[in-house]
Amino acid sequence: MKKTYLFSNVIISLVLVSLTMLIYSINPISTTASTTPKPIYKGNTETSNVSLMINVYWGDEFLPSMLDTLDEYDVKTTFFFGGSWVAKNDTMLKDIYARGHEIANHGYLHKDQDKLDLEGNMREISVTQSLIEQTIGIKTNLFAPPSGAFNDFTLEASATLGHTTIMWSRDTIDWRDKNADLIYKRATKDIAGGDLILMHPTACTAEALPKILKFYAENNLKCSKVSDVIKFN
Repeated sequence: MKKTYLFSNVIISLVLVSLTMLIYSINPISTTASTTPKPIYKGNTETSNVSLMINVYWGDEFLPSMLDTLDEYDVKTTFFFGGSWVAKNDTMLKDIYARGHEIANHGYLHKDQDKLDLEGNMREISVTQSLIEQTIGIKTNLFAPPSGAFNDFTLEASATLGHTTIMWSRDTIDWRDKNADLIYKRATKDIAGGDLILMHPTACTAEALPKILKFYAENNLKCSKVSDVIKFN
């Protein structure tokens, strides 16, 4: 029953994308190189706020540990979810949202969206937005392109669907380098207000997270949601 429900939601979302594209073709939004929305790589540098951007596309085994650590340090941050993950892990998504974290959009199938046309980009973002809304009742308004790959169509689709496109200023590269000490170093060395730190729910990231948050607290850096870090950017 659950799989049928989710499949129906995806179909509905695809229909909505098609309708959006039809409306767009009738009343196109005029964009030029100067008016195309720009992605944000860093937040407000005049504050002491930094943010951990946790991109989630695979697994859930290390999320409980990371969530408990975030609770222990009283930190609320931002999770960017892939729609295909949401379709299989609605209970976990509800728990993360209930703990007060910000829920954001990471596309549906982790495609390199710089290789997609406008309709393809709209579909990736819209279907994920719809699934998240149906699961926890909120519309996402932040979008992080998978692998950081985007083109003007990506930026246009993101803005059309009410999202700000978010990149990062620091990358822990935890998916590749499975080393807690290295992840800690990348998340802390020369860290400054406005930094957006990219990470994923890996075993080594979960191991490094308490030390990272302790460093931020000891150095008067407030770990916050992405939306708070980019305010007035």
